Amino acid sequence: MPAILHLNQVTVRRGNRPILDGITWQVNEGEHWVVLGPNGAGKTTVVQLASGRMYPTRGTVEVLGERLGQVDISELRTRVGLSSSALSERIAATERVQDVVLTAAYGMTGRWREEYESEDLGRARALLGAFGVAELAERRYGTLSEGERKRVQVARSLMSDPELLVLDEPAAGLDLAGREILLRALDEIVADPAAPALLLITHHVEEIPAAFTHGLLLREGQVEAAGELDQVMTPANLSRTFGIELDVDSKDGRYAARAVRAGRKG
Repeated sequence: MPAILHLNQVTVRRGNRPILDGITWQVNEGEHWVVLGPNGAGKTTVVQLASGRMYPTRGTVEVLGERLGQVDISELRTRVGLSSSALSERIAATERVQDVVLTAAYGMTGRWREEYESEDLGRARALLGAFGVAELAERRYGTLSEGERKRVQVARSLMSDPELLVLDEPAAGLDLAGREILLRALDEIVADPAAPALLLITHHVEEIPAAFTHGLLLREGQVEAAGELDQVMTPANLSRTFGIELDVDSKDGRYAARAVRAGRKG
């Protein structure tokens, strides 16, 4: 079976500056990846490539067995669930929350004249419930807090039953309770044998769901480490990635990191 996502010697340039520089990376069926790195590492560019919203300057990108540049991109995008701040900005503030989720079934960001079946309505409501925001279904999107919008966006990303799910900083703006509800819901999704491959982008190791399997560390557009999560999430790897000496702890599959105090090693 083809890889879910395959980047082969991918470079993306903005002007003369490389955003990604010769990246080779592969996501296989059944794998759930977190992508970590500081600001400017290239994480958002990975999101845009994986969701078919950007083409590489050099190299090739294959998503769900289809090569970017050789596929009907509108059809490919219906197979990839996406939650990102850029997509959120395209949703009208007046859109009803239930419709924000519902319209993802057609790859749209607003309700028009399309018809939906009762099963679609039920799925939209169930997804809002899974992320703890069912009571917001009749609210207008523009009235939600940033944290509420994040959870609605993740619910929306699952509406089309995607084969690949790309979540760009889904926990940003959430309080502690909201973050834990989100991570628990993601763990439940991953536990389903029919779950899509997941790709989660974050700055914070505390936001990695316990059930995730693999990690990619980026710094200045290049790979610092990639592979099984417990092999990647080491103090040495994370310290190089973020440019500061870090201690890393793990408990029950969840990680925490903090800077090493001056004069203290290990």
